[in-house]
Amino acid sequence: MPEPPSLDQLRSRLTDIDRELIELVAERQRLSRQVAGAKRATGHPTRDYRREREVIVGVRTHAQAHGVSPAVAEQILRLLIRSSLATQEQARVAAEGQGTGKRALVIGGRGKMGRWFVEFLASQGFRVEVADPAGPVDGYPHRARWEDSSLDHDVIVVATPLGTTAEVLAALAARQPRGLVFDLASVKTPLRAGLEALVRAGVKVTSLHPMFGPDTDMLSGRHVLYVDLGHAQALAEAQELFQPTMAERVVMGLDEHDRLIAYVLGLSHALNIAFFTALAESGEAAPRLARMSSTTFDAQLEVAGGVAGESPALYFEIQALNEYGTESLSALLFAVERLRATVRAHDLAGFRQMMERGRSYLESRPQPGREAP
Repeated sequence: MPEPPSLDQLRSRLTDIDRELIELVAERQRLSRQVAGAKRATGHPTRDYRREREVIVGVRTHAQAHGVSPAVAEQILRLLIRSSLATQEQARVAAEGQGTGKRALVIGGRGKMGRWFVEFLASQGFRVEVADPAGPVDGYPHRARWEDSSLDHDVIVVATPLGTTAEVLAALAARQPRGLVFDLASVKTPLRAGLEALVRAGVKVTSLHPMFGPDTDMLSGRHVLYVDLGHAQALAEAQELFQPTMAERVVMGLDEHDRLIAYVLGLSHALNIAFFTALAESGEAAPRLARMSSTTFDAQLEVAGGVAGESPALYFEIQALNEYGTESLSALLFAVERLRATVRAHDLAGFRQMMERGRSYLESRPQPGREAP
């Protein structure tokens, strides 16, 4: 009877399998780029939910037949599908990009979102220049002061901190650049004067708010908000930049944007800040809480941890500079006070009403970012 393989032999075989898996993933990526080309040639969209569903159902069945957890198999496949879609989206952006032969200037291009736009525009064929006193971005022409530029670019992106963006917009209005101008600020009401100055100067101007972070590699299920400032050509050109992607483009007015952002960003940030502040001031040690945490607590803690790691200056600006910011904070305060009063009064009916109203509200919302119906 042959001797069973040793531990070292088993580990060696596992290492071989891991390498084979990576090679298969690389082959899948190469095929994804070919699929992207075929979809473009035939006019098919990048994402096909029906096809995704068929693939996932098939893999679950195949996994079960081989003694593998269908849930694990689905999780792995969803990661591969996401990677494949990202590859296809990047290929489509490069192939259908609007920037071939055009020039772009990203003011504040060394910042996180500024750098994202530098690479995004470059992938579309733009010749991108970075203007940022913080320094250059590897591979791109750089100047410390945007004011020293001739501003003869086709696109000018203002990706500066919110506190200085209004000044940059006003200064650009005085220069009257010929190209499309837009900012990336999370809050728009503080920019009202600068944006209106650009409009009066006859500049092609709009305002963007990418509803995703600089680490985003795929725009399916993501939104790009556009503030309509009355220049139809500017709005159309700005939307065309994201046409090859899977991002949903939403157009709205300036005040509407900030009123809604007060809830989408302001309220969600405030809720998490209040959550980790209450924990930090509770006197309970974090390791002790971690040993007895629940699924809900862990999920909330993960989100709160992400918020805590962000820039305090940026998050303060989102709260304090939005003309509609106190509306959502007042709503949060009212909700917490109502909850406390309901609990202290042992009002089960009132508590149930709050839960049921919340459930009804949340069930009525659309489900973004789902990878299969």
